Amino acid sequence: MRSGAGSESAPRSSAPVNPVDGAREACLRLLTVRPRSRAELATALTRRGYPPQVTETVLGRLTEVGLVDDAAFAEAFVSSRHGSRSLARTALSHRLRQRGVDREIIEEAVSVITTDDELESARMLAARKLAATRGSPAPVRARRIASTLARRGYPAAVAAQVVREALALDEEIEFEEGDPIDAE
Repeated sequence: MRSGAGSESAPRSSAPVNPVDGAREACLRLLTVRPRSRAELATALTRRGYPPQVTETVLGRLTEVGLVDDAAFAEAFVSSRHGSRSLARTALSHRLRQRGVDREIIEEAVSVITTDDELESARMLAARKLAATRGSPAPVRARRIASTLARRGYPAAVAAQVVREALALDEEIEFEEGDPIDAE
């Protein structure tokens, strides 16, 4: 059993007295969990009650040493989400805007996705959804695939083209102009 006197001799480390140190530690903890934009970190520090001057000092230093880089964050985000979640350029742009990334940085990051890349990604997504809807009537399958593509940010014209191609390949269906999957 430990005595009470021994526990008092070793002071517990508590929150840093210096607010800059505390803000820096908070940012480093957040960055350990996942990459974040400068705006996300600023919002987190504000919620924790750090004054704007401290927030700016800490974020400036973290940017200086390369731990906070919105351009690198946006590039990694686009590469990851386009590949793994099959998100279209518009959906990626929207999500980056929500994270506080500047418009110019977003445009640069999503510019690496070509129209062909986006179309191929939509086709792969449609193929996965097509397999999951096997056995359903063609109009139901078309609607489900189109809605999946729409939720991922694909334009209606791309969705209609991809749905038409996918169903035609899967069921050897001929589509006529004016079918319900045609988009405006």
